[in-house]
Amino acid sequence: MKLPVVVLGAGPAGLGAALRLASRPAFQVTVLERASTVGGNAGGFELAGIPVDYGSHRLHPVSRPDILADIREMLGSDLLLRPRHGRIRLRNRWIHFPLKPIDLMLQLPPSFGAGVMGDALRKVVGGQPGEDATFATVLEAGLGRTICRDFYFPYARKIWGVAPESLDPVQARRRVSAGSLGKMIRKTFNALPGIRSEHTGRFFYPKKGFGQISHAYHQACLARGVDVRVDCAVSSVEVCNGRVTGVWTDADATRIEAGVTLSTIPIPALVHLMKPAAPCEILDSARALEYRSMLLIYLVLDTDRFTEYDAHYFPGADVSITRLSEPKNYSLTDRPGQTVLCAELPCSRESELWNASDDALGELMLRDLSTAGLPVRARVNQVTVRRLPQAYPIYTRNYREHFDRIDRWVAGLDGILTFGRQGLFAHDNTHHTLAMAYAAEESVSDSGVIDRSRWAAHRREFESHVVED
Repeated sequence: MKLPVVVLGAGPAGLGAALRLASRPAFQVTVLERASTVGGNAGGFELAGIPVDYGSHRLHPVSRPDILADIREMLGSDLLLRPRHGRIRLRNRWIHFPLKPIDLMLQLPPSFGAGVMGDALRKVVGGQPGEDATFATVLEAGLGRTICRDFYFPYARKIWGVAPESLDPVQARRRVSAGSLGKMIRKTFNALPGIRSEHTGRFFYPKKGFGQISHAYHQACLARGVDVRVDCAVSSVEVCNGRVTGVWTDADATRIEAGVTLSTIPIPALVHLMKPAAPCEILDSARALEYRSMLLIYLVLDTDRFTEYDAHYFPGADVSITRLSEPKNYSLTDRPGQTVLCAELPCSRESELWNASDDALGELMLRDLSTAGLPVRARVNQVTVRRLPQAYPIYTRNYREHFDRIDRWVAGLDGILTFGRQGLFAHDNTHHTLAMAYAAEESVSDSGVIDRSRWAAHRREFESHVVED
């Protein structure tokens, strides 16, 4: 008799873990996904025959070799190696992203360059942030006042909706890969010919959109006998004598026996699903963890191409969107006469924006692009909006206290492991979440015992994850 394993969530993390577990004869694996398709926030869909993503996604070459090998085997020639070709709007000028030395010399406003030089000189005699550090103090100590006040701080306010001074310092260490002027300079000059490696300034991207990665894992799971159920929301997670023993679904009030449960759903949601209910202090901490929501506004344009760039970044407060991507420039989709733009607009679910109509959000996007000097002159064929309720975790100054309390409580239950971007309340890339998935599988014995010490060692590795831009 095989041990039943239930995986909550069919994003890359859940499907990656399910595939690995299904390769072992000891397990029968079931994946439950409340959406109608797999992929979660790393999924996608088609508009006007063009594959689009939920925002701008890339598979970075720093992916773990075994994970990259698995994806390459599944996608074959559909996994494209593409050059990074974006730009940042800074003081009404466009700067190439990733940064290029020649672009910095020719395009940066002289006052900005002078400010950065002054910050670099002050760093020689400056100190480090103290015990009461924040996102703002850590970044300003590393990058200086000019870069922070012109780019990172206004961008942070737009993305997370709070002042940089109210964010935990871990937000800076986990979210900003070039956290010092030295690192930024090294990354910039590493892109020079003769210095750069084969993958410098490049990324992997599937021909059929980023969601093709999740679909490939999905198909591989099905081939291994995994029972993947979409449109299947979980109504409760059954706890008996300190052990998770089953999962109940909304669809038909079905109980699914669970020898092991692996959860990739948002950890506050997992806590609220527990029956009997979690202790009051755990429920309070679950309510205290905050997320930033995201509106994704898509315009279908009757033109071959809007610009040559894959992504535009807008840190300034005069434009409400934070990033614009043109998926056709990633995937090289052969679709003459049409392209799609995707604008990212972080907001709160309590805001008027969240409930605005698609047409109103389309008009807002058009005004923003005009303000940024990118007026849309082609005919707008269609406006579509997608809403992500939990796009980014917000690391408030006291978030760690609440997350750690929940984390310890869940870890004290037998038969359950929570991981992935949502399961660990983490700012991570897809390759990070897949690394978590592979680590979760390695931490489960054939008898269904979770090796907590091994998992703790993996968790320490996860602490070194830094988001790749």
